[in-house]
Amino acid sequence: MFNLSQSKLTPTLRVMNIATLLAGLAILISLSFDILRNHSFVITPAYLEIQFIACLILIADFFLHLFAADNPTRFFRRNFIFLLVSIPFLNIALWSGWDLSREWYLVLKAAPLIRAFAAVIIVVAWLVNGRIKMLFVGYLFTVVAFTYLAALIFYCYELGVNPKVDNFGNALWWAWMGVTTVGAAIFPVTAIGKILAVVLPSLGMMMFPIFTIYITNLITQKPNDNE
Repeated sequence: MFNLSQSKLTPTLRVMNIATLLAGLAILISLSFDILRNHSFVITPAYLEIQFIACLILIADFFLHLFAADNPTRFFRRNFIFLLVSIPFLNIALWSGWDLSREWYLVLKAAPLIRAFAAVIIVVAWLVNGRIKMLFVGYLFTVVAFTYLAALIFYCYELGVNPKVDNFGNALWWAWMGVTTVGAAIFPVTAIGKILAVVLPSLGMMMFPIFTIYITNLITQKPNDNE
């Protein structure tokens, strides 16, 4: 994760991280639009422009952090994945005339969101005092964002082949019941849906202990605050 203690170019770094969040939001909105309105992965010139501009912002943010890092080489090694997912592979593939499968189109379209999610943790660190609170807010964002994205993917693949998925509300409800490990009376029939049915409860089981830690920390702090 990017070094939060950097002092060089701090105002510019903060502006760039906010720009990164906005770029990720633009990508998420366009992905939602394609799936919810078109029920497919329609490639439009407008989206290609959004993807390309957003990726340029992500790449600029990476190299700005690289320049501000105390140890650029170590920074590059630790954060290379963020640079990789920021490259506009979708634009490159389409400009090169590659015939993308549905799965690869989704991967290339959503990959920059990984970098945007990482920027959230950095922004949370500015706004929240205390590591426990930062973990809790980061946890909430991760669960909400991933559950929403999983619902979009589930809806796209299950619509038309799963009789119990006829609108996005059903897919969103299924995703939330999955991440809370409660389960829903909707069973996936596609391979992607079955993978998500395993990943969502796993995410819930890994992340819910953070919620328990946060509540426990609040309870144990109250007696000390009253003294």
